[in-house]
Amino acid sequence: MSTLEVKNLHVTIEGKKILKGVNLVMHTGEIHAIMGPNGTGKSTLSETIMGNPAYKVTQGEIFLDGKDILKMPVDERARAGLFLAMQYPAEIPGITNAEFIRGAINARRPQDDQLPIRQFLKDLDQAMEVLDMTEEMAERHLNEGFSGGEKKRNEILQLMMIKPKFAILDEIDSGLDIDALKVVSRGVNQMRGPEFGSLIITHYQRLLNYIVPDVVHVMMDGRIVKQGGPELAKKLEDEGYAGLRDELGLDIKLVDEDA
Repeated sequence: MSTLEVKNLHVTIEGKKILKGVNLVMHTGEIHAIMGPNGTGKSTLSETIMGNPAYKVTQGEIFLDGKDILKMPVDERARAGLFLAMQYPAEIPGITNAEFIRGAINARRPQDDQLPIRQFLKDLDQAMEVLDMTEEMAERHLNEGFSGGEKKRNEILQLMMIKPKFAILDEIDSGLDIDALKVVSRGVNQMRGPEFGSLIITHYQRLLNYIVPDVVHVMMDGRIVKQGGPELAKKLEDEGYAGLRDELGLDIKLVDEDA
């Protein structure tokens, strides 16, 4: 079992305080969801865990299996077992999907134990079948000309092939119709098991109908203010974030509220 732990994390970007003391512990074998209103720091948390240098940690620690990862560059964190599916994946002309994925897999393996091409192609075909992706997608340049839904499926394809310890899925439901949402969820659910954990960032209960989390965290104003089981997400869907804020007696103005 592996553990990802965030302790008293404070983060700024361009001098503005975003995270104000986030605490979170998760293990492989678990699916956690983070929900919260716009502007509360959910994506900042994901980018900071993965090591985006634009986000400055002013206080706190992040541990992966007891090792402080804050000084690790992004590529080292990825090789250690972290994966981030981004809201807006970049297009990389000149590199095919297959080349990119095989390179990412082999970057985590010793030089004398690279994944054989036949095994790679077999695994790739199986994963693409789960995600209803055509074979020609493997030979297209990475995300170039992809629709929003194709980019999201491609992120989950990478996840299924790379098999990280922990995957941070930042709004993978954004812009997906119901059929695409079901396919993407199928890929994530196939990964569930004792060697895999995921932190899902979403605004909506809809995604969590298909990927049922073990733990739901609610973030407001840069902090996790409440956590519970999947029933907490359903309560938020019914009552909204303002209702929870008032219930907790928090003096917080939500971004979406009228001035």
